[in-house]
Amino acid sequence: QVQLVESGGGLVQAGGSLRLSCAASGRTFSRYAMGWFRRAPGKERDFVATISRRGGTTVYADSVKGRFTISRDNAKNTVYLQMNSLKSEDTAVYYCAADAESSWGWAPTSQDAYDFWGQGTQVTVSS
Repeated sequence: QVQLVESGGGLVQAGGSLRLSCAASGRTFSRYAMGWFRRAPGKERDFVATISRRGGTTVYADSVKGRFTISRDNAKNTVYLQMNSLKSEDTAVYYCAADAESSWGWAPTSQDAYDFWGQGTQVTVSS
């Protein structure tokens, strides 16, 4: 069992930045592909970004490409999401997720691939 705890959410003005963190329990973090997803008010949860086990592969949703950066520190069991140039449409609850059965270099974008989820952290962007 893996526990994931997100932090770093909050209220920010449009054009501002936030960095989300997701800390994972356990000693096998480096074996997991990690992803970020978000659920905007009244919408389904959508893919945001994903990173492979060692960080060599990253994939982004078109809506955040060039503004968001996913990274990880396996020594700290933590994955990050740096969010720049935030827009009001980025307002959502952000979730991190772990794919415990990922292959080397694989970074899945489908929610179905992920085995463990955090509770989420709210990001609100005011215009």
